[in-house]
Amino acid sequence: MQFSEQWLRSWVNPALNSDELAHLLTMAGLEVEENEAAAPAFSDVFVAEVLSVTKHPDADRLNVCSVNVGEAEPLQIVCGAPNVAAGLKVPCARIGAVLPGNFKIKKAKVRGIESSGMLCSGDEMGIASDIDGLYVLPSNAPVGMSIREFLALDDRLLTLKLTPNRTDCLSIRGIAREVAALTQSSLSPVVIETAAMSTDAAIAVALNAQTACPRYAGRLIQGINQAATTPDWMKQRLERSGIRSISAIVDITNYVLLELGQPMHAFDAAKLSGGVQVRFAKAGESITLLNEKELMLTDDLLVIADDHEVLALAGIMGGLASSVTESTQDIFLESAFFAPDVIAGKARRFGFSSDSSHRFERGIDFGNVREALERATQLVVEICGGQVGPVTEQLTTLPARLPVALRVSRVAKVLGISLPAAEIMAMLQGLGLVCELSADVITVTPPSYRFDIEIEEDLIEEVARVFGYDNIPVSPSLARMSMLPQAGDRRSKNVLKSILASRNYQETISYAFVEEKWETDFAANSAPIRLMNPIASQMSVMRSTLIGGLVAGLQHNLNRKQDRVRLFEVARVFQGVAAHQQPERIAALAWGNRFAEQWGVAKERVDFYDIKADVEALLSPRVAEYRRVNHPALHPGRSAEVVLDGEVIGVLGEVHPQWVQSYGLAFAPVVFELSVAALTQVTKLQAEPIAKFQIVRRDLALLMDESLAVGSLLLAFESLKLPIISSVEVFDVYRGKGLPDGKKSLAFKILLQDTLKTLTDEEIDIAVAKLLQKAEECGAILRA
Repeated sequence: MQFSEQWLRSWVNPALNSDELAHLLTMAGLEVEENEAAAPAFSDVFVAEVLSVTKHPDADRLNVCSVNVGEAEPLQIVCGAPNVAAGLKVPCARIGAVLPGNFKIKKAKVRGIESSGMLCSGDEMGIASDIDGLYVLPSNAPVGMSIREFLALDDRLLTLKLTPNRTDCLSIRGIAREVAALTQSSLSPVVIETAAMSTDAAIAVALNAQTACPRYAGRLIQGINQAATTPDWMKQRLERSGIRSISAIVDITNYVLLELGQPMHAFDAAKLSGGVQVRFAKAGESITLLNEKELMLTDDLLVIADDHEVLALAGIMGGLASSVTESTQDIFLESAFFAPDVIAGKARRFGFSSDSSHRFERGIDFGNVREALERATQLVVEICGGQVGPVTEQLTTLPARLPVALRVSRVAKVLGISLPAAEIMAMLQGLGLVCELSADVITVTPPSYRFDIEIEEDLIEEVARVFGYDNIPVSPSLARMSMLPQAGDRRSKNVLKSILASRNYQETISYAFVEEKWETDFAANSAPIRLMNPIASQMSVMRSTLIGGLVAGLQHNLNRKQDRVRLFEVARVFQGVAAHQQPERIAALAWGNRFAEQWGVAKERVDFYDIKADVEALLSPRVAEYRRVNHPALHPGRSAEVVLDGEVIGVLGEVHPQWVQSYGLAFAPVVFELSVAALTQVTKLQAEPIAKFQIVRRDLALLMDESLAVGSLLLAFESLKLPIISSVEVFDVYRGKGLPDGKKSLAFKILLQDTLKTLTDEEIDIAVAKLLQKAEECGAILRA
């Protein structure tokens, strides 16, 4: 909610400057999101009266004006504004004035005529104005008065970011009540007088949905002057609260909304047929709202209707057909309380929101209905005149405000400070809460405007807010601490993060809501899980892969001229018809050079094998199998699936060339995406004695088809589980002269060792023979 600080200070005026006031509200839970000046800084601009206007002898569009600025002699000022005229009161910047943008006013000659100042438009002073030309002031503006003082331009505009439970602070009265309680300042509310009736004319009201609308009040006011203009003071307060002035009657209802927090509506009484009734809509009914949006109504929508048609969508917006226009003479003012559950979400269903629905769906003060109607009546009579009829009110069962017990000892235990019961009661009473003390218990009855007070913890929070969160001393917690047992076959996700961080990766966090194109491109997901109410068009579906977020992170870095990018993310993805499956994944992306720029190594781009090494570091000491795979996000010939213990746990490889081009990348990044559950499982380590005997090495050169993957061959060797073989590694690949077409030769280094004795030639030969036999089973033979 945005409001004028000066308007607030007309209710309560603590000895705090604007910044201190904003800090106080923020620390009390009413976060001040913005604190801006009502107008930019400028100086030496005063109220002036144009005495005479004559045409400039050498310019068709210029006038020579005689201007009274409150000095002994009038000033001669050349002005080109189209609306300048004798008798106008306008702002005048005298010589020496400095306007926004550091524009300095000096004595000058304009087409040979001396000009001693400048008559100003709203734009030149940095304030909003819908007038083409000079900013016209009221005729009663005192000549010579500073324009900043006259227009209250030293005002500040504060914007609160309220939590949904604090609807009571969506009004000047509510905020003033808080400030008065927080600063022990006196509150000066507006005086609301009951209007004297001058006619017996009334419109009957019926409640046909008493649970949805337990209180409804209305009043007929006849013979108003709809041509009356909204007073400048009211326009100013509305505009500084972000509401555009429309007409006197509409402005009054908006003003009461801001001042007292009660949404109101005015109907053109001549357009009503019979009495007014509050009911749920019937099938087939429709309405065109004030925003010119035509709606087909359903039976869960609460409406205001007459005997003939629907007049308004209750608590949301009035209808166009019964709205107040320039020809309106009689109005029916409405003030009501609608149950929050009935209003909540209805406006968003139709793709819009309103100030009324924003308040009603959170819960307004049901005790304020009659008072707000009297305040609106008071303003209508003052501004538009008219004959006031009696209040027609229907009242049924209002929400119960049940007493809440607060233990003084509990306050001390939760907040860590001991406060006397009398001091706690004074704080709560300052907020308008009715309190009774009995022994250690304060019984509090919440007022009608505090829907958020239901349990003891709510009252403790109120005490903390009023006392001041920053006044509560900070003390270290005292507690017994013990080491929790950890399973030896599991490890934390933080271990995985540490491994990647040690390999130059940086963690990123992205939204689970993603662009639908990402799902199509990187997961070939034609039926992603869609959001019913997305927060933005590019965040309309739930992700089933983390790759899209990493590519977006890469683009973000490349746009900022980063030439080497390493990113990773650990997060959940969402799969299944209704996101029933939410596995956790770890994914990483590498782009740019293998090493940061330096003199010791040549520039080489990161490739498949670099990121495969990162995957192996995450898996260590377990060893995975890598198999060729076709994945929608990856290059068909430079990608693989990762298989651990016979189960596919993820993929790695270069991003597909199509997406490299589509996403505007200079070359392909390399990515992997793995299951976190698989990586957090580890095998228990087993201690073995250090061998006292030397390792024996044997080399084998095997001839095989190009299609035979070395990974499958290594897994076959490992499956033998020969105790004396400590490792089998590939150290050379040969293709070419001397080999048949479609064949390749791989050289394996075999290390053999027994920790208890020296190996004999016979034992070594048997082990090597078993390896050769397994190789032949896989399609590889000893190279001649």
